[in-house]
Amino acid sequence: MVFSSLQFIFIFLPIFLAIYFIIPKYLRNLWIFVGSIIFYAAGTLDKPWYILLLVMSVIVNYITGKLICRNRSKSKKILIIGIIYNLLWLGLFKYSDFIIENINALSSIMGGGSVAEPWNLILPVGISFYTFQSISYLVDVYRKEVEASTSLVSFGAYLTMFPQLIAGPIVKYREVRLQLRKRKASLENFDEGLKIFVIGLGLKVLLANRIGSLWSDIQAVGFESISAPAAWLGIFAFSFQLYFDFYGYSMMAIGLGRIMGFTIPQNFDHPYESRSMTEFWRRWHMTLGSWFKEYVYIPLGGNRRSVPRVYFNLLVVWMLTGFWHGAGWNFIIWGLFLFIAIAIEKAGLKKLLDRIKPLGHLYMLFLIPLSWMIFAITDIDQLGIYIQRLTDFAGTKSSTVFEGDFKNYLDTYGVLMAVCAVLSVSAPAKLFERIKGTLLGSVILFAVFWGSVYCLYIGLNDPFLYFRF
Repeated sequence: MVFSSLQFIFIFLPIFLAIYFIIPKYLRNLWIFVGSIIFYAAGTLDKPWYILLLVMSVIVNYITGKLICRNRSKSKKILIIGIIYNLLWLGLFKYSDFIIENINALSSIMGGGSVAEPWNLILPVGISFYTFQSISYLVDVYRKEVEASTSLVSFGAYLTMFPQLIAGPIVKYREVRLQLRKRKASLENFDEGLKIFVIGLGLKVLLANRIGSLWSDIQAVGFESISAPAAWLGIFAFSFQLYFDFYGYSMMAIGLGRIMGFTIPQNFDHPYESRSMTEFWRRWHMTLGSWFKEYVYIPLGGNRRSVPRVYFNLLVVWMLTGFWHGAGWNFIIWGLFLFIAIAIEKAGLKKLLDRIKPLGHLYMLFLIPLSWMIFAITDIDQLGIYIQRLTDFAGTKSSTVFEGDFKNYLDTYGVLMAVCAVLSVSAPAKLFERIKGTLLGSVILFAVFWGSVYCLYIGLNDPFLYFRF
């Protein structure tokens, strides 16, 4: 079940909220826990062990947190065991086949045969996100930044909370600890949360899904058969699709949290306005960036070490960031690409980009889609072909290019591309914030909601891109 589905909007959510507001307050955490398991189970009934894995994650991390508090002399060992437990499942489901395939490839190069057959395990939805939340909880308990939860139900509500279970934002326990005990579920919060949810729904259904069709068309044609202008148009389209898809999901999660009285942290701050890749990653998927900074970069020494060590720390963070997103060489290359860009900026380029703002925006206008191109194309051979198409403006490197493809795509998607470009900056959001409480704002929200529902009704919907990570 996904947020952008008629089943969720008109069946699950009304039933969940009706029960949530009817029952006594002391039972609401229990209902969040139970309701979230039901939500998760609705999409994994054919794989019941995934539900068991989620429930075991709640139980094991709850017990581990209490053990850390009760055995301070052995707390570091207990913490390490807890982290290993969480990473073991993530590694098993997400990276086992990647490791096996590369071992087999290495064996083949050395003249041997296959060492093992891939296990073909399907990645449990949301495991990358609830694994990181579990680790952050254990580390914070170890650091004495929070006390271990004394209630399995409350901890279960935190770890499985359905608004952010599947694709984040990554919420630290300390950010909602007090809200789990006492929160205000009011008509004001309900109204505000509903508005945020509708905006997120519109970003996903009306923008991400529609502009994603351009990227799908280019993939269907084949990278060998697109012109250079069409290739550039394609990666711009994917950049918009990914942004509005994930931003839309995050807004829906934040809105649902607000309805229930929770303040879920923001995950985006108009990153496409950035003037450097350094700034971009302070604005994009901010909860993930915060997680890596707090639990990897700073423990490694952050920027308090020698210059070579600082760059090494950055390299570790960005390689892990890339590998976290997917078990593929393109993700490792993507992480390395980001590291190189940020390292060059740290060496002095960022000062120039910050001082000459138009130059910074022009620089990011090319760097953002190029980075997402590496992210999007998992086949390394196909990635090489696409890079070649981007540079072949003379049209001499392929005999299969469809004449006029760029014009055809622009005629079909040009207006939508322009709308996406406008809505990817902060000005429209600031304007809507000023009018959302007026009649005009209500009319816009009404149109966005029912327009989205109509698109879902006729089957114009795609899964959230970040579900695969």
